[in-house]
Order: sequence, then C-alpha cells, then structure tokens
Amino acid sequence: LLDAGTCYQEAKRVLHAAVPDRLHARERETGIIRQFLQEHVCERQPGSLYISGAPGTGKTACLSRVLLDCKDELAGSKTIVLNCMSLSSPQGIFPAVAQQLGLPAAAGREGVRRLEKQLTAQGPMVLLVLDELDQLESKGQDVLYTLFEWPQLPGSRLVLVGLANALDLTDRSLARLGAWPAGSPQLLHFPPYSREQLTTILQERLRQVAGDPVLDAAALQFCARKVSAISGDARKALDVCRRAVEVVELEVRSQTLLKPRSSGE
Repeated sequence: LLDAGTCYQEAKRVLHAAVPDRLHARERETGIIRQFLQEHVCERQPGSLYISGAPGTGKTACLSRVLLDCKDELAGSKTIVLNCMSLSSPQGIFPAVAQQLGLPAAAGREGVRRLEKQLTAQGPMVLLVLDELDQLESKGQDVLYTLFEWPQLPGSRLVLVGLANALDLTDRSLARLGAWPAGSPQLLHFPPYSREQLTTILQERLRQVAGDPVLDAAALQFCARKVSAISGDARKALDVCRRAVEVVELEVRSQTLLKPRSSGE
C-alpha cells in the first residue's frame, strides 16, 4: 500500500505547475527571449519586449526558465521581477521599482522623475520584468507609456520585459509609441497549446513517476482534447490530471481498507 500511496503522491507532485527543466513546444519562444536578453542586457542596448498569450500558454514559465539558465550572463546587471497583480493601483509600480533600486519612495511626478534620473545615470543594466502587465492599464495609459518610454531615454540602461494576456495591449494602449523610430516594443506571442502538445506535456510529467502509469494514455488524450478545445491552457490540463489522480487514489485506498478477509486466515 505504501508504494501505491507514494506513487500517487509523486504523480500529484509532478503535475503541479512548477517550472520544468525543459518546456515542450516552446523551444522557439525560449530562443527568442534568450536572444533578446543577450542582445539587450548583455550588450548594453536598452529596449523592450512585450510577451502576450492566454493564461497557461507558458509565458511566465518560459521567461523564468531563461532567467535561470542565463543567471551567469545576467550576473553583471540588476534584475527586478514584479507581478503587477500585487499592486493596489497602476501608479503603485513606480514606488515598487524605486524600492527595488534602493531609492527613497516619492509619490507622483517627482517619484517618476527620480526614477528616470536613476535609469539614465551610469551603472549596470537594469532588467525590469513585469508580469500581468494588463493590470497597469489606466485612464490615458500614462503608466504604460511612461514605462515603455524609459528604454528610449538618452543614456537609458533599462531593458523592459512585459507579460500580458491581451494580444492587442500594445495596439490598443501604446499606439503612440509606434511614432518613435525605435519606440515599439518587440512582440512575442504564445499561441494556445494544441491537443498533441498538451498530451506530450502530461506524458513528460508523468514519466517522472516510477512504476506503472497512474493514468492511462486514453485518459491523458481525453483531458488534452477537452482542454485544447476550450483554452489550450497547460495549467488547466495539469489541474484536471491531478484531480483524476486524487480520485484514483481514493478509490484504491477504499478498496484496500474494505478488502474482504480471505477464508484461509
């Protein structure tokens, strides 16, 4: 019983949405992010990258993986990663960045000016990663404009990477930036995962569990087909499979507990 129990625990563990060593079907996107960081952070060229894609398409996982893999190359620069969901308002991004740069917090225009002065002064490159960038949409889009204009400032040492669910955030909100010669951010879109890709992701995760497969191939196919039809969200597929493992585990446990005693005992 212990072995069976351990194998279910293991299966549930590998089905969690942690960052895997290798991201299946995202080799192209990983390569583009890596090249962008190489060309901008390592070669001291300010710039911005806008990553879009529906939830669960691997945006954050991919970027986290690249940041881990490129730790040594990025060691000479300052990396700041902020999730915009944690801010109480779009304007809250400025004091949050100031704090990460060791600046005293100053509100409003003064705070922004102080940040701009800091980011155009001599020093190491600053890589600013903003996840859930959609949260910074505001009236007139001033917050987003300000952030995406920073890499354009003379002497800027900022490289900005924004991640958002909306594909058209830049068209909708940052159209003015297109007027700058080098103003528009580089765009990278993560398409939803296909049924085949989701099946492979689930198989690769469950292959890490020793012994007989906990869920059979047909169950994985079924889950991948359902999720790809609705959203192509890998997190959702992992969740569904984790719940399925819990169901199997409960069934096995109740059968073991209720097993009739054989007459030979």
